[in-house]
Amino acid sequence: MLHEILLALVGCTGDLIIDEREHHKSLGIPLYPDAPISDQCCFKLASDISFIDRSERDLIERLIALGFYYRELDRFTTKSRNLSWIRSGDVSPSNRASELSNRKTEKPSIYRRAFANGLVEVLSVYRSVVLQIEQKLLSETMPILATVIQGLNKFFVVLPPLYELVLEIERDDLRGGKLLNLLHKRFHCGVPELQACIQRLLWHGHQVLYNQLASWMVYGTLQDHHGEFFIRRQEDQNMEYGSSIPDTSEKLARLSADDTSLMDWHLGFHIFLDMLPENIHMHAAESILFAGKAIKILRNPSPGFKFQDALCKQQTGKGSQNVHESAAHHRFHKKPISGRIIGEELLPQSEADKIEIMLQDLKESLDFHKRSFECSVDSIRAIAASHLWQLVVVRADLNGHLKALKDYFLLAKGDFFQCFLEESQQLMRLPPHQSTAEIDIIVPFQMAAIKTISQEDKYFSRVSLRMPSFGITVKSSQVDLSKTKTNAGGSSETSLDGWDGIALEYSVDWPLQLFFTKEVLSKYRTIFQYLLRLKRTQLELEKSWASVMHQDHADFARHHNDRMNHSTSQPRRQHFRPMWHVREHMAFLIRNLQFYIQVDVVESQWDFLQSHIQNSNDFTELVTFHQE
Repeated sequence: MLHEILLALVGCTGDLIIDEREHHKSLGIPLYPDAPISDQCCFKLASDISFIDRSERDLIERLIALGFYYRELDRFTTKSRNLSWIRSGDVSPSNRASELSNRKTEKPSIYRRAFANGLVEVLSVYRSVVLQIEQKLLSETMPILATVIQGLNKFFVVLPPLYELVLEIERDDLRGGKLLNLLHKRFHCGVPELQACIQRLLWHGHQVLYNQLASWMVYGTLQDHHGEFFIRRQEDQNMEYGSSIPDTSEKLARLSADDTSLMDWHLGFHIFLDMLPENIHMHAAESILFAGKAIKILRNPSPGFKFQDALCKQQTGKGSQNVHESAAHHRFHKKPISGRIIGEELLPQSEADKIEIMLQDLKESLDFHKRSFECSVDSIRAIAASHLWQLVVVRADLNGHLKALKDYFLLAKGDFFQCFLEESQQLMRLPPHQSTAEIDIIVPFQMAAIKTISQEDKYFSRVSLRMPSFGITVKSSQVDLSKTKTNAGGSSETSLDGWDGIALEYSVDWPLQLFFTKEVLSKYRTIFQYLLRLKRTQLELEKSWASVMHQDHADFARHHNDRMNHSTSQPRRQHFRPMWHVREHMAFLIRNLQFYIQVDVVESQWDFLQSHIQNSNDFTELVTFHQE
C-alpha cells in the first residue's frame, strides 16, 4: 500500500489509487500529453477498498493530492519546454501540415519555457525527497504512513500555490511581461518556502529578459520572435490590431539603407505597455528604447558616411580646421579630428563590452534590484547618447550645418539676401506665373550667390530655392486680426502675395536626419518665409523713400529754374507730407521688429545654444536645447 502511495506521489496511478479522468465509468480513457490541465484534483483512493477506515482514507487522499499537483506541473513543464516548433529543413511540408492538423498547436513562449525550467528544479527537489522517503521506509522494519507525511509536510504549502499559478497562466494565456508581473505579485506572500520557489522562477524569467536587453542594447538587434518583449516594431503593432498593410514589406524593400535606419529611429520601434513589467519604470523603458535605437544607428552606419570619412581623412588639415575654427575652444574640439579617430568604430568594442558587463552583473544577481537596474540602464543610455552625440556633433559637423541654417534660413547673411531682393525686385512686382515662377526666381538667386557667396562656403550647395505654392492663404488661426474681428459675410482667410511662397530647402545626409527632422526643417522654412517677408517690406519702404526723394529733388530743381511754378510746388509737398509720415512710421516699425528678431531673438538664442553644445555631451539634451 505504501509503495502504491509513493508511486502516486510521482504521478503514477494504479489499482488502489486511480485517476478519475482515466477511469471514467470504469473505462480506460488515455490522457493525452496536450490535454488541458485539470482544474480540480482527480487522484482518489479506489472506492472498493474496504480495509481502510474513513480517517485513514481522508489522510491518504490529502497526501496523494501532492502527486496530482506534481503530475499536472510536470505535464505543464513538458509541454512548455517542447521544442517541436523548431523544425529542421529536411521535414517535408506535407508532413508538417499533417502534424499541425492532427494536434492543436500553441504559440510558443520563451518566458514560459524559462518558467518551466524553474518548475523542473522545484519538482526535482520534490522527487528526491520522495526517493529519500522510499529508502527510509525500506530500511525500517515497521514502515508507517506518518513517515511519508512528515517527510512531505513542507510541500503542502508549495505545490498547491504553484498549481494554481500554472492554472492562471494557462487560463489567461500569460507570457512575457505579463507572466513576470504575475510572478512578482505572487512573490509577496508570508510563506518562506513558497517565496524561495517563486524567487527562483522569477530569476529564470529575468534571465530571458536580460538576454533580450543585451541583444537590444549591445547589438541593436530586437530578438523577440513571439511578441513578448516590451520593445516592439511599429508594424508588429499594426498587424496585431488587424491593420491591413500588405504592402509594408514592399515599401520597406523600396527604401534605401539610410531611409530604413531613419524610419527605425523615428517610427520603427515603440514601447508595448502590455508587456512592460511592473517593476520597470516608464522612464527606464524609454531609456532602454533610446539606447537600443542609438546602438542600432552606431552599429549600422551609412555606406555613404564611411565614404565621407575617407574624404575627411584626406582633408583633415585644411577643411575641418576652417569649419571648426569658430568653435576651437569647445569641449568637443579638444580632441582634434584625425585619421586615427575617424578610423575607429563609431561604437568601440570596449564600450560594448562595458555595456555587456553591466547587464551580466544584473543577470547574475539572485534578486531583481530596481535601483541597481535603473542605474545600469541610465549608465548604458548615457554611453549610447554620448557616442551618438560624438557621431552627430563631431564627425557629421553639426555646428557647421547649424551655422548654415542660421545664415540662410534665419537671414544671417544679410548681404546675400539684400542682393537677391534687389536682383528680383522687378520680377516680384508682377504676380508669379505658375509654370515658370520657380525657374524665374532661381535666376536672381544664383546671381546673388555669384556676387556674394564665396567658394569656401561648402554649405551653400545644400541650399535650394523652391516655389511650392502660389497665392498662399493664411488661415484664421495664423492671423491675429481674424481671431478678434471678421467681416460679416466675409472670408476669414487672407490672401498674401504669391511671392511669399518662396521657400528654402536644405539637404542633409546621414546621420544628420536624426537631428534635422522634417518637422525641424519645416519650422526653419516657416521662419525663413516670415523673415524674408519682413526684408522685402523693409526694402520696398526704402526704395519708396528713395523714389519720393528723387521726385522731390527733381521738383525742387524745376522750381529753382522756373520761379513761376513756386505756387504749385509748395502745395504738392504739403500734399505728400502725410504720406511721408506714414511711410516713416511703417519703416520705424519694420526696422525695430527686424532688429529685435535678428539681434534680441536669433543671435541671443544662438549664443545660448552654443553654450549648451559646449557643456553637453548627450544627444537627447542637444535635441531638447535645439527645440527650445
